[in-house]
Amino acid sequence: MNVVPQTDDAAAVSPQILVAVDLSTCPEALDPLRQMGHVRYVSDFDQELIESLIPATDAYLGHTDVRVTEGFLAQASRLRVVCTCSTGTDHIDLNALRARDIDLISLTTEYELLDTFTSTAEMAWLLLQACRRRLPRLFARAKEGQIGLEEEQPVPHQLSRQTLGIVGYGRLGKMVAEYGKAFRLRVLACDPYKQIDTPGIEQVDFDTLVRQADVISLHVHLNDETRGMINREVLARTRPGVTLVNVSRGGLVCEEALLEALESGHIAAAGLDVVDNEWDADLRRRPLLEYARTHDNLILTPHVGGGSIESVVDARLFIAQKLADYLAR
Repeated sequence: MNVVPQTDDAAAVSPQILVAVDLSTCPEALDPLRQMGHVRYVSDFDQELIESLIPATDAYLGHTDVRVTEGFLAQASRLRVVCTCSTGTDHIDLNALRARDIDLISLTTEYELLDTFTSTAEMAWLLLQACRRRLPRLFARAKEGQIGLEEEQPVPHQLSRQTLGIVGYGRLGKMVAEYGKAFRLRVLACDPYKQIDTPGIEQVDFDTLVRQADVISLHVHLNDETRGMINREVLARTRPGVTLVNVSRGGLVCEEALLEALESGHIAAAGLDVVDNEWDADLRRRPLLEYARTHDNLILTPHVGGGSIESVVDARLFIAQKLADYLAR
């Protein structure tokens, strides 16, 4: 356990601020918070440790590895605000927050800042290309000294002249759509909440996108409307040999249905930076991960799409300052 209490005069001043995110790349993020009260900095994101500290906390800035659940909040009688350096909030029970009148600070609607972060869109494109060219298989063959195409394997398509389907035309969806245009794909986009008039982007409904796309890339928030949106019925309507990319949230995809489609070959490949319920203590034993260990048409990365030095530092500095401004009110 590594807990660093504040040692200056502000230590005796409320509010009590618990910071449980890694600030090793930007320790100056603590400066504005130290001007507002007593800062306890925790560099160990253990659920039990954080829950043991939360009863004496007025403001909590936490890591996505720690779930803010009903049980967590039941111990937080003093808590006024919860902060996260992320756009996604599926690690936080939002209904429980509202019931206790606890405020939430996140990056979800900080569009000006978020527009400077491109790493998640870059990860989507990395996974897309790795899936299309079956990069794990090529890497394994190259390490064995094998050269050239495999006679028994189908020759891959180039991306040019293929169709890319973007589900959710927000910040990241727009970025990936522009990558698609640069690679000379036909680009379809589906977003029922936006009128898309960008040159080179065809706005279609979800069913049309699913039926026509050679690659489907998901860029929507996880909520009651989108949870499980890529299910068995939807996958059955996709084109044979489609590629699925998800850098948003794992809960968008029904993992059982995806595995069936991968095993049958209807889905040629999937690239996922996220899986459902990432806090599962037995995550390694999940069928999705077991399949990935023995097949090269499922590429998984450990939810690091947004993890560039620019986004990590800027997000932490921004949220820390926003929390300080909140406490100054």
